[in-house]
Order: sequence, then structure tokens, then C-alpha cells
Amino acid sequence: MQDFAQEFMTALSLILSGDSELLNIVFLSLKVSLLAVFFGALVGMPLGAALAVGRFPGRRALIVLVNALMGLPPVVVGLCVYLMLSRSGPLGVLQLLYTPTAMIIAQFVLVTPIIAALTRQTVESLDAEYTEQLRSLGLSRLASVPVLLWDGRIALLTAFLAGFGRAIAEVGAVIIVGGNINHVTRVMTTTIALETSKGNLSLALALGVILIAIAIAVNAAVSLLARGAAPQRGELSHA
Repeated sequence: MQDFAQEFMTALSLILSGDSELLNIVFLSLKVSLLAVFFGALVGMPLGAALAVGRFPGRRALIVLVNALMGLPPVVVGLCVYLMLSRSGPLGVLQLLYTPTAMIIAQFVLVTPIIAALTRQTVESLDAEYTEQLRSLGLSRLASVPVLLWDGRIALLTAFLAGFGRAIAEVGAVIIVGGNINHVTRVMTTTIALETSKGNLSLALALGVILIAIAIAVNAAVSLLARGAAPQRGELSHA
């Protein structure tokens, strides 16, 4: 128990002193996850909106597929991305394996279905609520998408944060495609796994504390945004 207390105090010291190695790992983690979620939102939000308002053959099957992809096993995603980016793979010529870009791609694959599914739910709900008003204004289903996305912007931010929460906590996929290379692809989750196996608990604990703090902050932001979403719902009717 005394050893654990000592390691924990050392971990707090690393955080409070702004240890350079610790900060580099945290910044790389945030950079990779935020970029993955940004690109995931660029693809997932239009896809989710199209599934919400579109009426085309195979729509229901596509919705089921997107919902199913929300539960993709990270190690399987990592394996697939690895095979695509390896030297013998179709994208091997780009030499992206064991780089932050490969990690961004893996996280992008994981978070895009989450953002798409949550966007679809939000836009579908708004479309059902405002469909008569939108049609009376002469807006087609496709033309109403930007209006619905804007009206549901608070709820869509929660989708973005949900994707970020999944990305920042990911370890299986990123360690396969990133290789956990020091000062190159070492992020918080992979470092925690490595340093724990080496017995360097102080650094692992420090990163664990930061990761938990980020998780709490993300969940708190989601809760606050969800509370603020209700007043926004009447906004369209006053536009």
C-alpha cells in the first residue's frame, strides 16, 4: 500500500511539474483523436443526415449496418487498416504504417459510424417534428438538411464528443497500426499498457489520471450540452 501511495505521489508530481515526456504523449493523443473525430464528423454527419431524410432503396439495411458498425472490435479495425497499409497492401506505397496518420485512419474508422448513427437519430427526430413547416416553406428533403443540422447543432456536438471519447480511450487498433514507437506513435493508452508491463507505474498512473480527467470532462460536456439542447428545439419555429 505504501509503494502504491509513493507511485501515486510521483505521478502527481509528473503532472504538476509539466514533465516533457508526459506532455508530448498527451498532446499526440489529443492531436490524433481530434483529427480522427474531425474527419469522422465530415463524413459521418452528412451520411447520418442523408439516412435520416433520404428515401431510397436499401436505406433500412444501411441504417442497420451503420448501427452495427458502432460496435466494431478495435483490434479487427486495427488488423484491417494494418493489412491495407502494409507493404504488400493496396496502400503500402504511401508508407503510412507506424505513423500518427495510420492511427488517425484507424480511429476514423471506429468513430465515423458512431457519429453517423447519432446524427441520423438527431436529424430524423427534427425532421419528424418540423417536416410540415419545412415543406410549407418550399424546402425539399435534401434542401432541409442544412436547416436541420443547424437546428440540431447542440445535439450534434454531443455526437462529436461521443466519438472523441471513443477515440481517446482506444488502445487495440492504434497499437497495431502505430507500433507504440517512442516519441513517434506513443499515445496515452498504449503508454499505460507498456509502462505497466515494465513496472513503471508512476508514468502509467499519471497518464491514467489525465485520461480519466479527460473522460470526466467529455461526459460533463455531453450532459451540459444535452441540457442546453432542449431550449434550442423551438428555434426553428422562430426562424
